[in-house]
Amino acid sequence: MGKEVENRSTHILHHENEAIGEVRIADDVIGGIAGLATMEIEGISAMAGNATKDLLSKLSGNLSKGVTIQVEENNVRIDLSVLMEYGYSAPKVCRKVQEKVKSAVESMTGLNVTEINVRIAGVNIDKSKA
Repeated sequence: MGKEVENRSTHILHHENEAIGEVRIADDVIGGIAGLATMEIEGISAMAGNATKDLLSKLSGNLSKGVTIQVEENNVRIDLSVLMEYGYSAPKVCRKVQEKVKSAVESMTGLNVTEINVRIAGVNIDKSKA
């Protein structure tokens, strides 16, 4: 199991001050933070993903469904795919998502979030409210 964890994509944080050791953050951790932060925003009903990623997330308990990240050195780019609730302003909700995700990822990982792209994959229409 140790080798399996070692082979996963991880990012080493470097600090100016000498540290006792390394801090490694897996891609799934960054994706999970971004996904959880997104779900805290009113107007977002779910994270969206493709069929393969949906199946894998159900099997593994992966929290990064609908999240793609790219990390270069200490900079991270995040792409989110979401389902919105009907009746909310897409620009306002997406702006809140960007602000919340940037704050959560930067404060929890120390990485610099350079870009957050939000794709609205669908709208959830609750028939009980119609």
